[in-house]
Amino acid sequence: MSLPPVLYHYFPKPLPYGPTLALQERLHQIQLSQRRAGSHSDILLLLQHRPVYTAGRRQTEAEIHHERVRLTGLGADFVTTARGGQTTYHGPGQLVGYPLLDLSRTTPTMGIRDYICRMQKSLERYLREVHGIEHFPSEHTGVFLDECTKIASIGVQVRHRLTSHGFAMNVTQEPVRWFEQVVACGLTDVKAGSIEGALRKEVGVEAVAMGMVDIYRSVFERDFAKLDLNTSGEIGEVIAELEDVALKAGDWPTSPITMQ
Repeated sequence: MSLPPVLYHYFPKPLPYGPTLALQERLHQIQLSQRRAGSHSDILLLLQHRPVYTAGRRQTEAEIHHERVRLTGLGADFVTTARGGQTTYHGPGQLVGYPLLDLSRTTPTMGIRDYICRMQKSLERYLREVHGIEHFPSEHTGVFLDECTKIASIGVQVRHRLTSHGFAMNVTQEPVRWFEQVVACGLTDVKAGSIEGALRKEVGVEAVAMGMVDIYRSVFERDFAKLDLNTSGEIGEVIAELEDVALKAGDWPTSPITMQ
């Protein structure tokens, strides 16, 4: 039996992290509820965030309290999440992908390790096939341009065989300035890179998002279809509500504000 297409949606405005986290949780609950009837949808959310630093689930408040105070003083939000990994940054100029997929739908059932490997392969293939950028092999999860330059990160959560969180890839140079404020992902000798930095020319985030849909289609061997907010029921409603939140949020800091 062929699987239904994965429904994808690109948000044109950068989203606040907290409400986006809540959207993932709401969509997870919808998927669980509809799965009982065999009618649930697999979803790929593609977006940019407003400036935010996020911590992983294994980091305690005692460990991150100082960083929380310092980084919010720079103008960014700070949120502790349920994903794996350590502190990282999300913001405008960076493409974030949140695949909300049912791993039990595949035959044989896709394991978490295979899922993460496919996500990493998708990022590497996109960079190579679309921009001619070769990745540097690394023992660390994520995509590197060389031994010390990381261009994309991966952090996932899987509950009831349903995935959430996902990947983040730096497209423009804007995220690089924010990454310079932290030891991202706990890697002391690693700095952030971007597609623009590697190519030395401007690259649009939405174009990268659409390119990633094409690569996901091949790597995950699934059809993809653009999500229609007007005909997708509750899924379309909650996504439209978040788009309205992003529109009303207004401007965001475009560079770290240095504390005096």
